[in-house]
Amino acid sequence: MTGYDADFDAFARDLGASFERYGFAVISDHGLDADLIEAAVADAKAFFALPEDLKRQYHRPGTGGARGLTPFGVEAAKDAKAADLKEFWHTGRELPEGHAYTATMPQNLWPTEVAGFREHVYGMYEALDALGRRLLRAIARHLGLADDYFDDKVQLGNSVLRLLHYPPVPADAPGVRAGAHEDINVITLLLGAEEAGLQLKEKDGSWLDVAPPPGALVVNIGDMLQRLTNHVLPSTTHRVVNPAPERRGFARYSTPFFLHFNPDFRIETLPSTITADNPDRYAGKAITADDYLAERLREIRLL
Repeated sequence: MTGYDADFDAFARDLGASFERYGFAVISDHGLDADLIEAAVADAKAFFALPEDLKRQYHRPGTGGARGLTPFGVEAAKDAKAADLKEFWHTGRELPEGHAYTATMPQNLWPTEVAGFREHVYGMYEALDALGRRLLRAIARHLGLADDYFDDKVQLGNSVLRLLHYPPVPADAPGVRAGAHEDINVITLLLGAEEAGLQLKEKDGSWLDVAPPPGALVVNIGDMLQRLTNHVLPSTTHRVVNPAPERRGFARYSTPFFLHFNPDFRIETLPSTITADNPDRYAGKAITADDYLAERLREIRLL
């Protein structure tokens, strides 16, 4: 991110090239407050260590996992036979009182058993939300759009911060930590990928390990942005494989931030991405971000 202010054109070009090639980029010098991140992750670990019956008080069935706890073994990759070996917590945007989006964006839940949870976790949410908007300006520049193109389309987006816990994996585990999938949203900002396991699928079908340096941020394109850009920016299949035998006894924690459009934003192919070689894949198929999200949540068994 040192290049963001020093040479924005070059930064946008390099970021866009990485996304076009891999659907992923690894970003250093992002400026996120390390102490805040550490505090939020410590709070997540404290919450996941609570007794199961106590944790489940924060599970809200029928909400698509939008807020609070999604227990172990619930979510599965699309078309997967086995559920993922994970549990997670979702924190969303705090809306102004009476805002119209409250119909689709429920209020947050806050565990009272972990002191500081709300302050640290929502602080992390806001920091990643702000950083995501900065990165979208670079993506807009790469696409030849006005730098502020995305600003009013995500400023109250249905974005969620996911605190992920992958428990130790027994040798006879029936599935993997996270089956092969694509993200639903606009872009994902991921911290905590230093623990091995994250892989992306190359165009030839092989799997490439994503191994960022400590503290670096992994950013990937989601299906909503792939759809908007007519696949110029691809949403790449990725997974989290089970650890090597010597690491099976260790838990894995990560904190993806799924940046979303405003619920009523209509996802319609950008005209500049339609060419003779890349005709419009979604002609006549505009869809609101909220309808698309619901469609995809049903596919992964959260709705």
